[in-house]
Amino acid sequence: MQAEIVTIGTELLLGEIVDTNSAWIARQLTTIGLDLHYTTTVGDNLERITYILRQALERADVVITTGGLGPTVDDMTREAVAAATERELVFSEELWEEISRFFARRRFRMTENNRRQAFLPEGALVIHNPVGTAPSFAVEYKGHVIISLPGVPHEMRYLMEHEVLPYLRKRFGLEGIIKSRTLHTCGIGESTIDSKIGDLMHLANPTVGTRAHPGQTDICITAKAGSLEEAEALIAPVEEELRRRLGDRIFGADEESLADVVCRALVAKGVHLAVLETSTQGELAKRLHAASQGVGGFLGGTIAPSAFTLERCFGVSSEVIAKAGFPSQELADCAARAVRQAYGAELGLAIIGPADLGVPNAPPAYFSLATENQVLQGQPFTGRTGPVAQGWLLHLALDLVRRYLLGLPI
Repeated sequence: MQAEIVTIGTELLLGEIVDTNSAWIARQLTTIGLDLHYTTTVGDNLERITYILRQALERADVVITTGGLGPTVDDMTREAVAAATERELVFSEELWEEISRFFARRRFRMTENNRRQAFLPEGALVIHNPVGTAPSFAVEYKGHVIISLPGVPHEMRYLMEHEVLPYLRKRFGLEGIIKSRTLHTCGIGESTIDSKIGDLMHLANPTVGTRAHPGQTDICITAKAGSLEEAEALIAPVEEELRRRLGDRIFGADEESLADVVCRALVAKGVHLAVLETSTQGELAKRLHAASQGVGGFLGGTIAPSAFTLERCFGVSSEVIAKAGFPSQELADCAARAVRQAYGAELGLAIIGPADLGVPNAPPAYFSLATENQVLQGQPFTGRTGPVAQGWLLHLALDLVRRYLLGLPI
């Protein structure tokens, strides 16, 4: 069984709206064991939407569309589905009354163009929408099914959970499940990981694949089985082998972030962390703040865009700044000690680097972790630009804290 998602809307192609619907639907399809092979985005053009739907029907058993079910002239999904499945559009008095009641309950004024939403492809199965005005529907065509859902995320999610997934289970007798387990690594590139686990990436079930992010590479283990228990049993030995090969490069799994791991370790050790950052522009404090909610361990942070801030706010002497230079490892060490003392924290972490990591030939960024008795230094960071550089720098700095707290080699 194969599925395809078709998201409809010119605003998606222009980048005005980020398509979060596809990712959410994809995760739901794994819960019923339905393989997703394609995701397609098409603009508000009747001819192109119809063409894409015909293509999708040739290669997928289930086609799920989102968007284009509103009342305006550029909402063309109904017409396109009718054309792709060789049907006429018909008006439903029952749906029109349902839409009218929805507006009346909310005391909204209904305009004549809302009548468009009461038209459906002939013979379509109505999927009633109690949380919005766009009735959804399913059309069967030569053994395939097109299911059209609203583009509004909360409406789409409600209908997927309460109507579409139960319908697909029953219609196609779906009893399996697709389960994924994602391991997160830090400080190691995708090519290096590939050299260590390449043989495992040829497995058929479960499959193993990598996903690279700035400063972090994820390893995804995906199993298909008849039940959750069977899928977890397939994943377990592969995860054990991956952990054996990659060791402490793996910092967490699934929804865990590196900041989550650091904050839990801080609480477990009964210590607190304060941070000072230049080139990461507050992103370090933002991540730690989010991770510490309900957990603790993070006292606060300061953005220091220049050496002047270090001197004026943290008492780093102008002589030290002049001698060491900005940025420098010595200045990072001083800043880590200064922020630790200023916040009354057991640990102080400082990232001192150029304001713009993306400038060609920019100097390195330096990061240091100050404890009560010592200052631990990370490797000076250079060679990358822009958001990628920031991502790497944040992960390397947080990993320095993780390694210290967990007693791992630094």
